[in-house]
Amino acid sequence: MANKSEVIQLLKTAYSMELETVCNYLANSINLDGVRAEEIKKSLAADITEELMHAQQLAQRIKQLGGLVPGSASVTFGNQRQPSDNTTDVVAVIEAVIEAEEAACAHYNKIIKATDGQDYVTQDLCIRLLASEEEHLVLFRGYLKEYSG
Repeated sequence: MANKSEVIQLLKTAYSMELETVCNYLANSINLDGVRAEEIKKSLAADITEELMHAQQLAQRIKQLGGLVPGSASVTFGNQRQPSDNTTDVVAVIEAVIEAEEAACAHYNKIIKATDGQDYVTQDLCIRLLASEEEHLVLFRGYLKEYSG
């Protein structure tokens, strides 16, 4: 079981992860070129709003627990695969999305376990966010099957 400051730190990490996802999805939704890229671009563009909403929900919970939401100097980026210079490499983008979603799922599972039996509000939030990330994961694994098949 984690104490309140540990939970806040876990939430701050999740917040950073969501914001990095927003940046990378935004870049990929604009940078990708080619006919085959259109569906992926649309999907990423739609996911930006949802990932930003996740960050907002995490920020609200950080504040509710007595923490301060990190500003740009305190947010940690660089843990995800960066957008490729090859703007037609749709498979690389799909794989990067899968990696980011898997990392998010793993982190939300970590928070769920850390808050079990002591912070049901944070746990419930992370269960809902986990469900959303799992949906994205299934969608992009399906895209990968189509593109690599």
